[in-house]
Amino acid sequence: MQTKRRVFLKGSLAASAAGLAVGAGLLSPRSVLAADWPTAAFDADKMDAALTELFGSGEATESGDVSVKAPDIAENGAVVPVTIESSIADADKVAIFVSKNPTPLVASFDLSGANPFVSTRIRMGETDNVTGVVHAGGKLYKASKEVKVTIGGCGG
Repeated sequence: MQTKRRVFLKGSLAASAAGLAVGAGLLSPRSVLAADWPTAAFDADKMDAALTELFGSGEATESGDVSVKAPDIAENGAVVPVTIESSIADADKVAIFVSKNPTPLVASFDLSGANPFVSTRIRMGETDNVTGVVHAGGKLYKASKEVKVTIGGCGG
C-alpha cells in the first residue's frame, strides 16, 4: 500500500511541475515539438527539389564514407529496416530518400554533436534505391542501396 501511495505522489508532483511550466510559458508545445519542420522539403515530389529545400543544394557527392544498410529484398514495403552510418567528421545532418515514393524525403535527422548513425524503419511504394545523405562541413555526401519490394507499403 505504501508503494502505491509513493508512486501516486511522485506522479502527481511531476504532472504539477509540467503543468506549472506550461502555464508559465517555459514549456510550450511549439518549442518541444519540431518548430522548424522543413515542410517544403517533405512536400517536394522530386528528390532534387527535396535536397535543395532541405540542405540548400541539390549536389551530393557519392562517398565510400557513407553506408546504407537495408535488406536486398523487402517482403513488405510498409516496414523496411534501414541504417545510415558515416565516418565523416563533423557530420551534423542525415536524411533518407526514396525517389519513387510519393514524397521522396522519408526522414531527416539533426545530429549536431552526435555520431552520424541512424537506424529506423521506412515505407517504400516499390523497388527503388534507398539513398542516405550526410551533411558535413557545408557539403553533401551520399550512398545508395537498391531494395526490391514485393508488396508496396505506400498505398500499393
